[in-house]
Amino acid sequence: MGWDAIRAEALLHEIPNPSPLNAMMDPSSSSTASAPAASTHSSDSGGPAAALSAAVATASRRFQHLLDRSTPHVGRRWLGLAGVVLVYALRAWFVGGYYIVTYALGIYLLNLLIAFLSPQVDPELAEVLGEGPALPTRSSDEFRPFVRRLPEFKFWYSIVKAFCIAFGMTFFSVFDVPVFWPILLFYWVVLFTVTMKRQILHMVKYRYVPFTFGKQRYNGKRAASADDLTLPKD
Repeated sequence: MGWDAIRAEALLHEIPNPSPLNAMMDPSSSSTASAPAASTHSSDSGGPAAALSAAVATASRRFQHLLDRSTPHVGRRWLGLAGVVLVYALRAWFVGGYYIVTYALGIYLLNLLIAFLSPQVDPELAEVLGEGPALPTRSSDEFRPFVRRLPEFKFWYSIVKAFCIAFGMTFFSVFDVPVFWPILLFYWVVLFTVTMKRQILHMVKYRYVPFTFGKQRYNGKRAASADDLTLPKD
């Protein structure tokens, strides 16, 4: 073999192989080529779903902020509820139907009212368990404000949601079941009378009033204790 053949073979070994196999064996080239594809895939994976989730979370936070701001405005909240009730009453009157929806709404409101008038700890259950009365029964007992089973704000908010749902149901004919509405009204009045009578008897039996008007006031006078009598006077 001559010197020319040896030089030609050396030049062939120095030239890089442009074959696909060499490109697959080179890790730097493969990583560089796959980097844009990976970044494109990661940007496309959180498209519409992520935007919708962020929009729902933002709307939920704003709505909760509005609810928190409306908490101390009791009179305005109940005045707004009266407007909602009036809108639903006008809708039911002009449509002339959906008596089942109205009856179910009345039953739900009655349950909310009973929970609003009931104490958080039932005195009857406390007596059965031997825990003693949960509410003060004498003027000498410690003052304890009435704690409801259903707080006022949740009571109001539940009523608003119930009327809004019932108002939306009046736009679907599937809920307009034909029924003789005087029977439903009579049954609801009887149920309301019996339930409220039982609640009033429960209030009289355990001597509690489900309303606290203001804070307890003190007249500034108290009985002198034995320690006060023995203290020297300057």
